[in-house]
Amino acid sequence: MPLHPLGDKPLTFPSPNSTMENGLDHGTPLSPGSLRSAAHSPLDTSKQPLCQPWAEKRGAQGTHEVQYVSAGQSVACGWWAFAPPCLQVLNTPKGILFFLCAAAFLQGMTVNGFINTVITSLERRYDLHSYQSGLIASSYDIAACLCLTFVSYFGGSGHKPRWLGWGVLVMGTGSLVFALPHFTAGRYEVEADTGVRTCPANPSAACADRTSGLHRYQLVFMLGQFLHGVGATPLYTLGVTYLDENVKSSYSPVYIAIFYTAAILGPAAGYLIGGALLNIYTEVGRRTELTTESPLWVGAWWVGFLGSGAAAFFTAVPILGYPRQLPGSQRYTVMRAAEMHQLQDSSHREASNPDFGKTIRDLPLSIWLLLKNPTFILLCLAGATEATLITGMSTFSPKFLESQFSLSASEAATLFGYLVVPAGGGGTFLGGFFVNKLRLRGSAVIKFCLFCTVVSLLGILVFSLHCPGVPMAGVTASYGGSLLPEGHVNLTAPCNTACGCQPEHYSPVCGSDGLMYFSLCHAGCPAATEMNVDGQKVYRDCSCVPQNLSSGSGHATAGKCTSTCQRKPLLLVFIFVVIFFTFLSSIPALTATLRCVRDPQRSFALGIQWIVVRILGGIPGPIAFGWVIDKACLLWQDQCGQQGSCLVYQNSAMSRYILIMGLLFKVLGVLFFATACCLYKPLSESSDGLEACLPSQSSAPGSATESQLQSSI
Repeated sequence: MPLHPLGDKPLTFPSPNSTMENGLDHGTPLSPGSLRSAAHSPLDTSKQPLCQPWAEKRGAQGTHEVQYVSAGQSVACGWWAFAPPCLQVLNTPKGILFFLCAAAFLQGMTVNGFINTVITSLERRYDLHSYQSGLIASSYDIAACLCLTFVSYFGGSGHKPRWLGWGVLVMGTGSLVFALPHFTAGRYEVEADTGVRTCPANPSAACADRTSGLHRYQLVFMLGQFLHGVGATPLYTLGVTYLDENVKSSYSPVYIAIFYTAAILGPAAGYLIGGALLNIYTEVGRRTELTTESPLWVGAWWVGFLGSGAAAFFTAVPILGYPRQLPGSQRYTVMRAAEMHQLQDSSHREASNPDFGKTIRDLPLSIWLLLKNPTFILLCLAGATEATLITGMSTFSPKFLESQFSLSASEAATLFGYLVVPAGGGGTFLGGFFVNKLRLRGSAVIKFCLFCTVVSLLGILVFSLHCPGVPMAGVTASYGGSLLPEGHVNLTAPCNTACGCQPEHYSPVCGSDGLMYFSLCHAGCPAATEMNVDGQKVYRDCSCVPQNLSSGSGHATAGKCTSTCQRKPLLLVFIFVVIFFTFLSSIPALTATLRCVRDPQRSFALGIQWIVVRILGGIPGPIAFGWVIDKACLLWQDQCGQQGSCLVYQNSAMSRYILIMGLLFKVLGVLFFATACCLYKPLSESSDGLEACLPSQSSAPGSATESQLQSSI
């Protein structure tokens, strides 16, 4: 069908009376970014010319191609021929939003919640090293990077709900595969580790030979994570564009904010549910002498993956039933076109073709158009800097809190969860709310992102503060209590030489002298003196702990010494501010990305942006933060002669390194957003004409006019 520029032929729309019902357009659907000429449409008898004066004014130069699409696509909700009327009540933007939120919640709960919670248990159960568990976690991002180009390009011009539904099915399959080793590796049988930590120690128990082939299950876990990444790829590219295409432009940020809020609440649920499941022994129904405090304890890590896998299958079924376009969504295409970034040549005309992007031949032009869009490129780079901070700090912030405030790992994770849920979830939702409430468009959205980045940059300065570390005997203080020079670590002293302490098992205790000791053995505490006081294990007659005048003998309590840091409230408040304003800019930045590219390219643009964000931010972020934090390590774990993880950090150095990393990437983010704001060029002239081209609904009873609808956008 030939294309007719505005300057050559007047545009026509179907009569309002023939296509508008209850304020929703059930007539001919509009293709993304364009309207096709209705010369051969069966609705020709009800055509009326529009925009003739504007077309004559614009002429051939600077025309904006707008086309019709003939009616023929089904907008009913159902599965192939089965589309009962009772299902059509769900065939609305709110209906698809509910199911996409459920899918995003499951993805966040599984990948960012369960995985991070069970990593330690997997290392114990399947004899994995930290770098192997790191490969398991990275398999998700690797799969996403490999699939993003294909899914976003072909899925963007395809049937988005079917791509989304099949993606959720693949994600559910990945969860079931991840839980498979529990059923194929045999029972987990260990003995209680008595005699390892007290004085005298049992050397044979420290480095028992536990060589097995269980580490090969790493490949199964990597496959499960890979399937998670493949299945989640359509969710944050096609899912976002499908929502944006089917709601009014001013409502789109709110819908997307709700969608991303569900994705952020998922990890919080994953931490809570996963943590509760880890209190259940992995061999459910079998009794064991181990306690949850034992380093050999393995919880029921696999139960959560079975549940999330089953829930994913139930969620995918309704998503597969949604149509290519929701009823009444066609008129929003013209409104979105007014906010697109203006290109400097005529290459956009070919991209306006409704068939553009459906074949591999259009791929080079699609990439070229995105590369020529400076606003899009800068937004991608800004997103990468934010992703570096988000992934890096989300991975190591619990470790930071644990070191600064002398908390246990579970206490630090819980405290960080209490910060992330209101700050991250609230910031994400309010970001979309402010874009809608303040009616931000074009460069105003990017300015809002710039403002949020500047505020979070100022909040990063709080990391110039730190809490003094609890003195540890043989690491930061001598066994007599005096300070040790940095780097002079010696856990052996005359008081514990006869104990034969082994450095393989780290189990800190707090002495009555205020010093923290590496273990009961290093404190010189015999096992026979164990007793319970107020629910805590107390060991008396510890040879390395100086005698106390009140108690008459030195004693130690299991666990770390309590931190007396007075800066804890201040640090937590500013960490909350940094998280809040970082997530506050996420939905506006995504909205700006959707508005600076043309409709046929939006899914592909999001796919390219996700690739850039993951390669430049998501994948290297934890690696970079982990590398600098390791520089602050004072004492490394000794795994039978091999270096393990870091046990004790220098708080001042850790804060300093996080401050440097935070300032570096926040300053880059400010520069990228500021430059994007300066280079953004909206289609201002086309905007007026397109608004004038919108069909009127004044004749439809009980419905608002299209001009009123546009004024609210």
